[in-house]
Amino acid sequence: MAETGRQISYFRGNITKVINIKINKLNSKNMNKNEECCPKFDPALWDNKIFEWDNKKFVKDKVFTLFYMPINFGSVIRKLMAKIDKAGAKQQDWMGLSDHTSKWNMDIYVAVDRDIPGVENITLSGKFLSKVYEGDFKETGKWCKDFKSYTKEKNLKIQKMYMWYTTCPKCVKKYGKNYVAIVAQVE
Repeated sequence: MAETGRQISYFRGNITKVINIKINKLNSKNMNKNEECCPKFDPALWDNKIFEWDNKKFVKDKVFTLFYMPINFGSVIRKLMAKIDKAGAKQQDWMGLSDHTSKWNMDIYVAVDRDIPGVENITLSGKFLSKVYEGDFKETGKWCKDFKSYTKEKNLKIQKMYMWYTTCPKCVKKYGKNYVAIVAQVE
């Protein structure tokens, strides 16, 4: 039993290394040192905020995950961005909300300014609460627990919770900060 645990831990560690290597190679191919991949995120715009969305437009796609770690995130985003560009549309706030539906799937919602042909278009409406965290992704569980407490303190109930990974790994290194916003539909 202990050996299996070590094998799983080793397997997860190697998968993480492979994912990071692939992401870094992808970013290196598509970006020179002076080019901006991800705009610098301003946490003040999203930290501890309540806002209303009325049919806010998003395009939706699926990302394959292995124990919640995204495997084909880059290719899914490139495909969505190509369709957004082809339609002459704009991505809004560089927002990509993630909904981890299982260990094997993550739905990604990219905010856009209009409907995009050839992809699933959805809208979100209602009252939303956001809070920004900074640090390593391994802190996600702690952030989610804190966010749930924060929501209760505000006498709100979470209907649906999304993670917004605001910056790619290369830009995290560039800016020195890894901001993750939790955005939840609340009542």
